[in-house]
Amino acid sequence: MKDGFIKVAAATPKIKVADPFYNAERVIEQIDEAAKNGAKIIVFPELVITGYTCNDLFLQETLISASMDALMLVVEHSFGSDVISFVGFPFEHNGKLYNCAAVIHNGQINAIIPKCHIPNHGEFYEQRYFASGLDIKETRLIKIPGISFFYDNDEEDDIQDDEEDCEYVTFGRYILDLGNAVKGLKVACEICEDLWVPNPPSTGYAMNGATLIVNLSASNDLVGKDNYRRELVKSTSGRLVAGYVYASAGEGESTQDLVFGGHNIIAENGSILAEQTLFESGITYADLDIQRLCHERRKMNTFVVNAENVSDGYETESLDIKKSDTGLGRSFPRRPFVPSNPMERQKRCEQILSIQAMGLKKRLEHTGCKCAVIGVSGGLDSTLALLVTVRAFDYLGLDKSGIMAVTMPCFGTTDRTYQNACNLARALGATLKEVDIKAAVMQHFSDIGQDSETHDVTYENSQARERTQVLMDIANKMNGMVIGTGDLSELALGWATYNGDHMSMYGVNSGVPKTLVRHLVKYYADECCVGAENVTGKGNLSSSEVRTILLDVLDTPVSPELLPPTDGVISQETESIVGPYELHDFFLYYMLRWGYPKEKIRRIAYKTFSEDEQVYDRETIDKWLDTFCRRFFSQQFKRSCLPDGPKVGSVAVSPRGDLRMPSDASSILWM
Repeated sequence: MKDGFIKVAAATPKIKVADPFYNAERVIEQIDEAAKNGAKIIVFPELVITGYTCNDLFLQETLISASMDALMLVVEHSFGSDVISFVGFPFEHNGKLYNCAAVIHNGQINAIIPKCHIPNHGEFYEQRYFASGLDIKETRLIKIPGISFFYDNDEEDDIQDDEEDCEYVTFGRYILDLGNAVKGLKVACEICEDLWVPNPPSTGYAMNGATLIVNLSASNDLVGKDNYRRELVKSTSGRLVAGYVYASAGEGESTQDLVFGGHNIIAENGSILAEQTLFESGITYADLDIQRLCHERRKMNTFVVNAENVSDGYETESLDIKKSDTGLGRSFPRRPFVPSNPMERQKRCEQILSIQAMGLKKRLEHTGCKCAVIGVSGGLDSTLALLVTVRAFDYLGLDKSGIMAVTMPCFGTTDRTYQNACNLARALGATLKEVDIKAAVMQHFSDIGQDSETHDVTYENSQARERTQVLMDIANKMNGMVIGTGDLSELALGWATYNGDHMSMYGVNSGVPKTLVRHLVKYYADECCVGAENVTGKGNLSSSEVRTILLDVLDTPVSPELLPPTDGVISQETESIVGPYELHDFFLYYMLRWGYPKEKIRRIAYKTFSEDEQVYDRETIDKWLDTFCRRFFSQQFKRSCLPDGPKVGSVAVSPRGDLRMPSDASSILWM
C-alpha cells in the first residue's frame, strides 16, 4: 500500500456442498492466511458459503437460514481486521432469493451485491432459484433483522429497531472507495455470468470510477474453457483499464455432472499478473498498481468517467483502512521492452523489423527515391538500419545496389568495426563507399582553432558533424535519402550530436530502445540468415557470412568511436560514460509508459536489479537514475526537432506524437 500498490487475493477453499458452517470455517482460515501474507482485499467464489451446486436445496429454508448464520461467523471473525472480503452466499430479500456477494470488513457487512445476469442455458439453471439484480432499479438500504451484531453502531441509532438487533446495509450496485489508503482505488463487484454478457456490469462500474473489479464465480471446466476464460478476464481488464480479480469455485463442489477447477485469475490492464493452476485449491496473490491504472486513464481522453463519479442506481461508499507497507511481491522485468518468452520475442522482432521497413518503404515510394544513404560504422545501430533498409528495398523490388553504405573512418575507428561495416555491406548487396574524413576534420580544426590533441566535446562532435555532412551531400548527389541510425535510448539520453548523427531524412531506429536493438540484430542473425531467400525474395545473401558478421557486431562494445583506440582496441565505451542501457531503458519505460515518480522507479529498480537478481548495487542504481533524469530534461531540445521515424512500441519520444514536452522544462521535481 505504498507507491499505489495494493496486494489482492483470489481464494478457493475446499468446501462441502450444503454445509455452510464447515464452509464458513474454511473461508475464515483463508482470510487469516491472506491477511498474514499482506492482502488487503480477498475474493471468494460464487456461493462459497453453501456451494454453487446445491440445486433445489436453494429452495429450502433450512439452507437459506443456515447460510446467513454461517456468514455471520465470518463477519464476527473479521472484527478488528483490516481485510476486505467478498464472500458469495444466497440472500433472501422481499420474498426473492438472490445470488449475492457480501462485502465484509471489521465486523460489519458494508454491502450486499446481487448477481445481475442469471444464466439458464447449457448446464446452468439458476433462474430456477434466483432473481436478477437487474430488477433492483435503485440501490437501497435494507434491514437484516434477527441477527446479533458484534459491535456498537452508534451512527445508525436513529434508524435502529428497538425491538430487535438489526443492521442496515447497502443492497444493489455498489462501489467501495478506498482512496484514503490508495489514491484512486475504487472497488466494484460482479458475479460470474455478469462477465460473459455483451454489456457487463463492470462497464458501468468503470464508467463510474471503479478501478478494480472483483468477480465471484463458479465456472465449471471443459476442454479449452480455461483459455477462453483467461482471455476474457485479460481483455476485460484491458478494455476497462482496470484491475480484475476473478475467483472461481473448485474442489468440493458436486461432480454429479460438472467439475470445477478453481481457476483464479488476477489481471491488470490487459496483462495476467497471477493465475491459479487448474484443480488446485488455494490462494492466488498479486500486487495491483492502481497508480499505473489512473495514469493510463488520464492519458486516454476517450476514457470518460461520469462527472460526479456516481450516476443513477450506483452507490459509492468510502471506507477507511489502515495504510501499511505489506511488502512488494510483484516482479518487474529487467528488460521491459524485450519479451522474456522466446517465441513471443521472436514474433515481436519480426513485427518490429516489418514496421521499420514498411515505414521506410512508404517514404521511399512517396518521394520516388531509389537510393538510400547510410553511414555504416560496424556498430549495432547502423547495422540494424542497414538490415531494415535491405528489407524495405526488397518490399519495393529495388536493386540493393541502390543502398549506398558509406564508411567514414577517422581517429577512433578500429579495424574490427571497419571490417565488419565493409563486409556486411558487401554481403547484403549494397554499394560500399569509403570516405576518410581525417583530413577534412583536421582542416576544420585548423579553421576554428581547435587543438587536435585536446580530446574534448568539440573534438568528438566535429567528427560526427562531418560524417553527417558527407552523408547529406552524397544523398544530394545521388538523389538519395539519408537513413538515420540513432535509437530510442540515445534520444532519451540526448546521446547524439546535435545536427550531427542527430539528423537524417528518415530515422528508422527512432522507436527502438537499445536493449531491443540487440535482440533485433540477433534475431536477424538466427532466423533471417537461414533460408535468406524468404527474406529478400532473391536468395542472394551469403547466409553464413552475414550471420558471422552480425554475431561479431553483437560482441563489439557499444561506442561512438570518436577517441583514438588503445592498441587497436576501442577505448571509448558508451555505457561507462552515460551508464548501462539496461538500466536506462528500465527507467525510460516506467517513466514514460506508466508515469512512475522517481522514487517509485527507484524502489522497483532496487527490487529488480539489486534484491532479486543482484546485478547492480543501490549506489549504482541511484547514480544512473540521477543521470537519466538530468539528461532526459536537459536534452529535450534535441528531441524537439527530430526527423520523421516510425513508432514501433508503446514508448516513443516524437515531438509530433507521444512526447510534446517543452525544451526548457525544469527537472527539479524529478531530481
